[in-house]
Amino acid sequence: MEREIVTDEAKKKKPFLFKLGIGLLILYPILWGAAAIVPFTPFPTHIKATFMTLFIVLGEILCLLGIALVGKEVVTKYKNKLNPKNWRRGGD
Repeated sequence: MEREIVTDEAKKKKPFLFKLGIGLLILYPILWGAAAIVPFTPFPTHIKATFMTLFIVLGEILCLLGIALVGKEVVTKYKNKLNPKNWRRGGD
């Protein structure tokens, strides 16, 4: 396999929208975690239901926006790295 030689300048210069997309993808599981914590708060049930729905829907929207901003290749790359089946494999 051939690998492209990437200079340090090319690695450092990421567009703002790419960084925003990565930030949205990081925020996505945080919102799902918040939705899992909400039932244990002392708020009334209708408030809990509202916040859980809001967190889940907002999380999904942010995930889709993040995927659109970073691109399919980046998402596939990180999805493969986070898959436990691939943790013991050597190389790429």
